[in-house]
Amino acid sequence: MDGCQLADILASADPARTLFIICSKTFTTLETLTNARVARAWILQRLGGKGLPQHFAAVSVNSKSMDEFGVHPDYRFAMWDWVGGRYSIWSAIGVSLAVAIGRVNFESFLDGARQVDEHFLHAPWKENLPVLAGLMGAWNIDLLQLPTLAILPYDSRLARLSAYLQQLEMESNGKHVKLDGTSTTLATCPVIWGEPGDNAQHSFYQLLHQGTARASLDFLLPIKSSCGSQEQQNLAIANCLAQAEAFALGQTEEQVREELAKQKLTPERLEALVPHKIHKGSRPLSLLVFERLDPSTLGKIIALYEHKVFVQSVVWGNNAFDQWGVELGKKLCDSFIPLVQKPEGVKGQSSSLMGALKLVQRWRS
Repeated sequence: MDGCQLADILASADPARTLFIICSKTFTTLETLTNARVARAWILQRLGGKGLPQHFAAVSVNSKSMDEFGVHPDYRFAMWDWVGGRYSIWSAIGVSLAVAIGRVNFESFLDGARQVDEHFLHAPWKENLPVLAGLMGAWNIDLLQLPTLAILPYDSRLARLSAYLQQLEMESNGKHVKLDGTSTTLATCPVIWGEPGDNAQHSFYQLLHQGTARASLDFLLPIKSSCGSQEQQNLAIANCLAQAEAFALGQTEEQVREELAKQKLTPERLEALVPHKIHKGSRPLSLLVFERLDPSTLGKIIALYEHKVFVQSVVWGNNAFDQWGVELGKKLCDSFIPLVQKPEGVKGQSSSLMGALKLVQRWRS
């Protein structure tokens, strides 16, 4: 919404070869429409009004607003009005993905998700991956009291998976009130975060191994390289399995002493190093192994996490399909826009807001 991402893209875009797809179920989302209006002004400036209809498509349920914006009737994609944004990739919202990866790959992506849908629907619970993942996740946060879940894929092409799952999980189950209106007595959602394993090993694995903060861990491991670099993927496999083993089993004081004894250290140096090298282990983790990261597999992974979220919402008694907290922030934003536009005349707001608006006025003038 700050405009920078769009500005960076438009700086190198060819207007004659650019199609904008406006994805907004209601066609009223402020940040989406703000970007859309900037894009429309960019096209009008460079191609004129005649070029406008050929360069905009939309996914929405609001025909009137699409008429007002100027979206051609043949360039509209309908969706169900009950589909929440975080579950919408399988709907017409996925048209941008279909354009990016092509029809064959997109249909493979959908088919992978369908396979997990069928598995979730029919597999017995003891073999049902979403059910097992959901129950283990509830165990980790409620019984083991682990407040965060780290997503650790060993393929850099899944670098944004943790960010995708942040919305899916935390917007769905980040609730303190159950479906019946009563307050929950359990923690209902971990904080989701993560990074590809190769990067994570050199940044925050130290904390996960020996730090005072603890987390549950999801390792995602493809066996075959998705880019043809199998020798390097073999190294990734070895790293992933080694880290999982270290997190699970750790290193006892006896093992540390045996290792240090082989280095022929002085007794004083050996004793000084022992406490630093002990790993307690017993870090709760899941290891999801698959053959190769491809469109079908990605569809399976996303569907697996979606159904896991639903399972956990049933365990906790939440509604995984509303987001009242998000809507509160959007409502407040509408009333704050005029305050930001003319901060010099604002009175009667909270002291923190008044202080921020003074800085807005000072540095913007």
